[in-house]
Amino acid sequence: MRTHFFYTIVTALFLSGCGVNPKNYDNGLDFALASKNKKISRVMDQLDHHQIQILYTRVKKNEKGPVHFDSHQFQVDSSKYFYPASSVKIIAAALALEALEERALSHETVYQVGGEKQQQSFSKDIQEIFAISSNETYNRLFDFLGTDHINKQLTNKGIASTRISHRLSTSDAANPKTRDLKINNPAGGWSQQYGFMNQAAYPLELSAIKKGKGYIENGILVTQAFDFSLKNHFPIQSQQALLKRLVFPALFEPHETFELGEEKRNFLLKSMSSVPKEMGYHTAEYYDSYGKFFMYGDTKKHIPDHIKIYNKVGYAYGTLTDNAFIKDSKNNISFMLTATILVNKNGIFNDNIYEYESIGIPFLAQLGREIYTYEKYLKKIETH
Repeated sequence: MRTHFFYTIVTALFLSGCGVNPKNYDNGLDFALASKNKKISRVMDQLDHHQIQILYTRVKKNEKGPVHFDSHQFQVDSSKYFYPASSVKIIAAALALEALEERALSHETVYQVGGEKQQQSFSKDIQEIFAISSNETYNRLFDFLGTDHINKQLTNKGIASTRISHRLSTSDAANPKTRDLKINNPAGGWSQQYGFMNQAAYPLELSAIKKGKGYIENGILVTQAFDFSLKNHFPIQSQQALLKRLVFPALFEPHETFELGEEKRNFLLKSMSSVPKEMGYHTAEYYDSYGKFFMYGDTKKHIPDHIKIYNKVGYAYGTLTDNAFIKDSKNNISFMLTATILVNKNGIFNDNIYEYESIGIPFLAQLGREIYTYEKYLKKIETH
């Protein structure tokens, strides 16, 4: 998924602010974006190039009252398009578990797709979505659900402005017909789910839907903007809205939540927060931050056990996105952070020349650290 090149971190990992005092800011997002750290400032100095959108939400708790949210945003606009890439996989994971719950099937259920000889399990596939962001796994769940069901369920749950239209990194990505599946029900043996047609994607009418000055197609440079109008759409507000429903379902009306049951919900949250080594992957290639950009994305260091990051990242077409609930059990800190950034200096798409490691991931990592620093500051003054 990623090119393994990292800049040396010459100061302590959580040295933030560089002279910016948190007491001078009303919220953590303003504090973070005012940072003098180059990883932040070079992006803020060229906002037109990076199309960043950020939504930060404090999760406030007290012993007697319910959880409530305090949100702050920067350039968030659901009508301004960015390519969500693999961040959409959280949708497939949640809805697949919900579909299994409705059929009274375990998340350990085994199934087989199309003409493939190998049997899969839903649990392993969902773990791979979060551990290594497998496209093949997502595509199988896509065929299990279908776009009509996916989009209808998102609308019914109040997750607005989202449109799922295609698979990822496969030649038949936009085929509206799903593949045949066989599902093994321990109580009744194998059952057949035949492929079915879904509505064909319609062109999105959004600002910034055409990007750049050219793109590579079949090895040839096409000198016109790249058109994303038939692609998936998963805006920042919708990403965080979905995450809230998974982490804090009690705060929503029943019809707005995912009907998972306690076992499946706990399995999903564990899959979201686990690092690859906890799922058996070798740490040299799949280090802790492999799929976690905020706070740790620019380092291969171990993520402390007291910090859990429940998230899903996206990474394609020069666009980086992370949607995360970050919980520090040691310092009693909880917050949500959802952000996207475009890093495509030459304006050419599909050439695989993007500034992921030099600009994008360092920005998201430092953004997470700055917000975390502000949260620690608030916790300190709240307890004194």
